[in-house]
Amino acid sequence: MLQRYTLQGIIPDKFAYDLCMVLIKTVYQDKESGWPIFGFIPGSISHSVLNMNSAISFYFLGGDSGKVTTVVATPGQGPDRPLEVSYTDIKVIGNGSFGVVYQARLIDSQEMVAIKKVLQDKRFKNRELQIMRKLDHCNIVRLRYFFYSSGEKKDEVYLNLVLDFVPETVYRVARHFNKAKSIIPIIYVKVYMYQLFRSLAYIHSQGVCHRDIKPQNLLVDPETAILKLCDFGSAKQLVRGEPNVSYICSRYYRAPELIFGATDYTANIDIWSAGCVLAELLLGQPIFPGDSGVDQLVEIIKVLGTPTREQIREMNPNYTEFKFPQIKAHPWTKVFKPRTPPEAIALCSRLLEYTPASRFSPLEACSHTFFDELRQPNTRLPSGRELPMLFNFSTTELSIQPQLNPTLIPPHARAHTAASAHGGKLIC
Repeated sequence: MLQRYTLQGIIPDKFAYDLCMVLIKTVYQDKESGWPIFGFIPGSISHSVLNMNSAISFYFLGGDSGKVTTVVATPGQGPDRPLEVSYTDIKVIGNGSFGVVYQARLIDSQEMVAIKKVLQDKRFKNRELQIMRKLDHCNIVRLRYFFYSSGEKKDEVYLNLVLDFVPETVYRVARHFNKAKSIIPIIYVKVYMYQLFRSLAYIHSQGVCHRDIKPQNLLVDPETAILKLCDFGSAKQLVRGEPNVSYICSRYYRAPELIFGATDYTANIDIWSAGCVLAELLLGQPIFPGDSGVDQLVEIIKVLGTPTREQIREMNPNYTEFKFPQIKAHPWTKVFKPRTPPEAIALCSRLLEYTPASRFSPLEACSHTFFDELRQPNTRLPSGRELPMLFNFSTTELSIQPQLNPTLIPPHARAHTAASAHGGKLIC
């Protein structure tokens, strides 16, 4: 029994009359979603996904309007209370071994979202979904909803993650400046990297390691300069004593302990990757562009020099007897261009350390002098726009390394930080 109709667009009176006269004629399986679809006689009517477990929605679209899809989805945060979600203007914006990413517009709010569709192994819980449901931070892409759909093959099930849509990535922004034969303005480097470290501080405090930090996974809004960390497909809750796969993380950003095959690594692999991102933004190209694992290690040794036996032991004790060619470290000041800010170079040197435990923590990075400009009350983006909210720390963040809080929170932001911490909710 039909519970409601939703009419979208300009619909002639005769159409409404004809609609009352027409009965449902066909039922078939939609290949994309697997949900039952009802078809109608008028050629101008496009079909939509119909939910058979709750209120049925029909969307009759005239002219060139896009297909509207209605699904039963579960909110990303909070209790499992399924609700109807409708979206339209669907188009593919990315794909890979993981699956497909679509862009769509929510009907109710008219907001743009990204829908990541991945094949779900019925034998296991989806790790990305489990992790994203527990994360709540303004510098992490938000999981709004999730739902399941079936595929073309029998017993094929897809998980669909409905996420915040953010138009750009740090990778594309940097490439834009490279094509223009210029370097990304240092204020953007500061704003982007600061927000990345904030997101890392938060996920690491939750025991989560991202394991694929790279410019392509850093979403940015070019107008507001807000950054959101995305793609938790490789992320894992690290447990001391439990082994992890070492072949993880994209090559240019892989920490040396991963190249050495360590399986007991820590979240400090994310710090190394973040250091590689910072260096890349300063250089205009990857700092360690290796073509293979061995080549990658060679590129690292060219800059950091040959690791000592103790450093090798800290990365992977199985390699302590291995004989490496002795190469001296290249001075950091000569790695970068002459006008690179000394504070930026100093920060890089503390992130790109062989010994994982010697690398800065994310909040130590945030409190570094390289970011002091962001703590000045009158600092603006090149457009003249105010900086995004950088000091709205939650109680969770303020409890990570409380000794750093006086540095992290400038005097002019202390009242706002206190309000954010009291409310417990981050608003960017």
